[in-house]
Amino acid sequence: MAQQSLSGKQRHWLDLIRLWQQSKLSVRAFCRRHRLSEPSFYCWRRTLQQRGLIGKLPAEDAVKSEAPAFLQVAVDPAAAVAPRSIEVVLANGRRLRVRPGFDANTLRQLLRVLEEPAC
Repeated sequence: MAQQSLSGKQRHWLDLIRLWQQSKLSVRAFCRRHRLSEPSFYCWRRTLQQRGLIGKLPAEDAVKSEAPAFLQVAVDPAAAVAPRSIEVVLANGRRLRVRPGFDANTLRQLLRVLEEPAC
């Protein structure tokens, strides 16, 4: 009975491996699409190869993966230099970051509120 159950699993994985071979997908993409565990896929593939049910396969990641795509990137020189901020560390350990161009009066009011003792 255990042999028949194993035979059913074996048949199932053999069908899946053959489907993968025809799909031209990477193992990762195939497993994701069919909701399979990659480690289980590799384990069954190795087992089926050892049992002589499938032949030795080339490294599928090198063969089946798509060639990397390259995109031209243009960097805006004005955006490349980010304005530096000033960090104010308050007595209670809180930090306040202020960017260039801040309103000094608003900052003073904010500091007064933040530095007031808690009730």
